[in-house]
Amino acid sequence: SQGNDQNNLILSKKRAEAVKNFMIAQTVSEDRLNVLYFGETMPIADNSTSEGRQRNRRVEMKIIFN
Repeated sequence: SQGNDQNNLILSKKRAEAVKNFMIAQTVSEDRLNVLYFGETMPIADNSTSEGRQRNRRVEMKIIFN
C-alpha cells in the first residue's frame, strides 16, 4: 500500500509472472496456467503495519482438476 497504485500493480504482476515462470520450469505446460494480479485491491491483512504489508505480498494459487 506504500507507493502509487500503478507501481504496486506492476510489482504484483512481476510476482505472479515469477511464479508462473517457476511452474513452467518445473514442466507445467504454459497453456494450463492463468495469471491474475490485483495490486492493492485484495489485501488479506492491515496495510498500516509492516507485518500486514508483508502478509499482503503474496501469490495465491487455485488448482482446478478437469
